[in-house]
Amino acid sequence: MTIKLYCMGESGNAYKAALALELSGLDWEPVYVDFFGGETRTEAFRNDINEMGEVPTMIDGAFRTSQSGAIQAYVTEKSGKFGGRDRDENYEIFRWVLWDNHKLSSQAGMTRFLMNFLPEEKRPAEVIAFQQGRLKSAYDTLNRHLEGRDWIVGDSLTNADLSCCGYLFYPEPFGFDRTDWPHIDRWLSNIETTPGWKHPYDLMPGSPADRA
Repeated sequence: MTIKLYCMGESGNAYKAALALELSGLDWEPVYVDFFGGETRTEAFRNDINEMGEVPTMIDGAFRTSQSGAIQAYVTEKSGKFGGRDRDENYEIFRWVLWDNHKLSSQAGMTRFLMNFLPEEKRPAEVIAFQQGRLKSAYDTLNRHLEGRDWIVGDSLTNADLSCCGYLFYPEPFGFDRTDWPHIDRWLSNIETTPGWKHPYDLMPGSPADRA
């Protein structure tokens, strides 16, 4: 049975789940959700797809879950990929997924939204500056960790990498230029050259160009 991922191309959190599914080799397909058209706020979406009113949401037969980290964990359980070699590595992967969700992706997603998807006159400059300050600290943490490493945990691609890269391939400005962070830049190149890798706008339907 084909796994369905309810998603949209603009969502970095959806990209984390979509990239895990794509690279795992599992049979899956994206189902476009019109977030900007209000679909996630409808009663039908909340009743039939996800009561939290969010993407990504994954449905595999009778099983469904949401939140990118939970979907990645399911992909690992089903495919045997992107996990650690032992208990210590699995906890280290989990630690970095939680760090990303709290310190990196949450800040990057909000900042990118405020800077690119709100009308210019409604963009809160002080909030954006504050968010970018927090992001700079997160980039520094990740960049330092990646010095001398090809991957965040262990010697191969794991859910830690798939989670932390979620927003860093997007072209819209939000205070991140990969050339400013050489170890992050090298690590992102490692991900890009992984067989099967796709850019978020190539992997999932929906992009700013579609709404232009």
